[in-house]
Amino acid sequence: MTEDASLSRVIDERRQLINLAYRMLGSLADAEDVVQETYARWYAQTAAQREAIDTPGAWLTTVASRICLDVLGSARSRRERYVGEWIPEPLPDATDWLGGRPPGDPADRVTLDESVNMAFLVVLESMTPAERVAFVLHDVFRYPFPEVAEIVGRTPAACRQLASSARRRLTGSRAPVRPAPEHADVVRAFQQAWSANDVNALIEVLDPKALAVADGGGVVTAHLDPVAGAARIAQLLIGISSLAPGFTILERPVNGRPGIIAQLDGVTVVVIALHVEHHQVTNLWAVRNPEKLRPWTIT
Repeated sequence: MTEDASLSRVIDERRQLINLAYRMLGSLADAEDVVQETYARWYAQTAAQREAIDTPGAWLTTVASRICLDVLGSARSRRERYVGEWIPEPLPDATDWLGGRPPGDPADRVTLDESVNMAFLVVLESMTPAERVAFVLHDVFRYPFPEVAEIVGRTPAACRQLASSARRRLTGSRAPVRPAPEHADVVRAFQQAWSANDVNALIEVLDPKALAVADGGGVVTAHLDPVAGAARIAQLLIGISSLAPGFTILERPVNGRPGIIAQLDGVTVVVIALHVEHHQVTNLWAVRNPEKLRPWTIT
């Protein structure tokens, strides 16, 4: 194979690697770093070493997955020091990327399917690093367990157990596999109620036991602990919008599902992913940390 042909095959794997790393890490910034490091290791080899690799895609996937495993291990200690709640980095729809990213930029190539909805990603955060990597490789990307075993450094039987344990976590969380049919309608009602500062309408659209989690990362103001209950959440939302005359609430896709963004003087300051059950919002994940809002902010 010529060097040009080999280079083309390697570059063509970039989108797959970004998709894989984002699902494993829940952070686009970390996923991009992992892919960059993976390619750095590829090109650190001699030309002869690269030529001897029969399937560059498999080699790149193995290296990226192992880097993700290491990152997940260190991320646990970092997130113990994180100020407040840690929420996965939200992604906009492909047509909503801001900041002048070119069409071919890998950052707008994350495939927005059910494996990146916020409820799903939040459950992935509860898994051990090995569970998460084994589960994502096998259940999301359909790698057979013998291949997963080579990547994770365990036996196929052990990897099967890891994926099974991960599935139990997912089932126990009751995270939805598919969005509720009424999801878009409920999100629209939520947006209209909040825009109108109508506390009663907000309480009506929220489940009585709704739970709101905010992520400010210690960089901006955000509730450090989850807020429970429709009335408390509604009053909190109204209080936020009342303090900022230039506050605008808009419907926007968040990780492939209808969601909400709030802008202050045209700048996105919060992105909210919502989970809907039985015609009411049961969960809100509000990301305020500016470092996680890069794709939503004009630079």
